[in-house]
Amino acid sequence: MKISCLQMNMHLGCPDENYAHAQQMIQAAMAEKPDVLVLPETWNTGFFPRENLTGLCDQDGERVKAEIGTLAKKYRANIVAGSVSNVRDGNVYNTAMVFDRNGSCIASYDKTHLFTPMGENDYYTPGDHLCRFVLDDVKCGIIICYDVRFPELTRSLAVEGLDMLFVVSQWPKVRTFHLHTLIAARAIENQMFVVCCNSCGTAGEIVYGGNSAIIDPWGQTIAVAGEKEEILTGACDRGALTEIRGTIPVFRDRRPELYS
Repeated sequence: MKISCLQMNMHLGCPDENYAHAQQMIQAAMAEKPDVLVLPETWNTGFFPRENLTGLCDQDGERVKAEIGTLAKKYRANIVAGSVSNVRDGNVYNTAMVFDRNGSCIASYDKTHLFTPMGENDYYTPGDHLCRFVLDDVKCGIIICYDVRFPELTRSLAVEGLDMLFVVSQWPKVRTFHLHTLIAARAIENQMFVVCCNSCGTAGEIVYGGNSAIIDPWGQTIAVAGEKEEILTGACDRGALTEIRGTIPVFRDRRPELYS
């Protein structure tokens, strides 16, 4: 499976510009003929405008479905559409949506762990469900940014059977080492591919670090981006899943009766 991460530099509080730019990047990425394209966290608004946030949000995912879903169908490609600031039932959510090759929205996920150090919890409502889906017969899950610091979330997905985890993020440059360490750990401990699409550029005083990466189940880096905007593409060989799971059978050897 070939994956393209669209490491996007977005404009804070400018959804029209960001939608146009995301579409341009999707079009450019199709030159590599990827099976899956991935966008970063809150790419429609940036992370995150305090003023008029509700007015800048998508409305129950309508715009993402209309514009990104249409591109998925046009290009016959799966799109993990990062996440967007999204209003639903009067609340603002940080919502990820996934589209299959027919342009259908097959999965959605609201970020469950809101980043309290930046006050995300004062503006957004946390989600209440996990998210699993299948792309081209590959069992997948998705988490958003701060979620990666909670290994019990990823393990809850993995114990049900997971081959690939998508992490969409707006991770600051100052903690790039944490990001790479955490995504490698999630890949190793759960014996799966981890695809992390991060943003880059600045929003206010925050510099986002890029460094999107595709990690194999052994924790080895298949591809890694720099700090500036780029399209990162790498291929995931599913044979690596069979190899590591046959060599080190951690899921067979778990002792869940001892865990609390």
